[in-house]
Amino acid sequence: MKKSILTLICLIAAIGISQAQLFPTFKVGLKAGLGFSSLSSEGRFLNSDTKTGFQLGAWGRVGIAGFHIQPEAYYASKKVGIETEGGQSGDATFKSFDVPVLLGTRVGLGPIGARIQAGPVFSFGQNEDISFTKPAEWANYKKSSTGIIGGIGADISSFTVDLRYEHGLTKLNETGNQKIRMWTIGVGFSFL
Repeated sequence: MKKSILTLICLIAAIGISQAQLFPTFKVGLKAGLGFSSLSSEGRFLNSDTKTGFQLGAWGRVGIAGFHIQPEAYYASKKVGIETEGGQSGDATFKSFDVPVLLGTRVGLGPIGARIQAGPVFSFGQNEDISFTKPAEWANYKKSSTGIIGGIGADISSFTVDLRYEHGLTKLNETGNQKIRMWTIGVGFSFL
């Protein structure tokens, strides 16, 4: 008798887990986060220190059969500390409109779950929003860039928490090989 009850409980749990992942899901929400950025360069022109910026925006998630696609759109302020070969130092701020398109999977039951996601991120610099505390040739900087982003997250009912790493794929500067590297931690809320 105990064995059949245990088997029945396991069967009900398995059906519940499989149905939670098979049914289509749709969520829309807002998010905010902190970004910890550095600027890498293969050349010897810049050394970069990690500085803290922010992100504010919206996200959506459509899922079926345990997989989902999560497009996002947010305004980002990416800050880096820079030291030139000549010993001058300062802070640079890159302000951009970022659009990541994440593919992932979610494991969990009902409103509680964990996610793993990765995908491309497209950044569009805002005109004349690159600032520097010391003079620099910012006219050489591109207005858009591409990177790859990946990370883990957790959902608890309507709240989400994400930890991600962004790795720049394209050069930010026409004359150098500078790329953004950034860790972000964000929180969100789904209202649909």
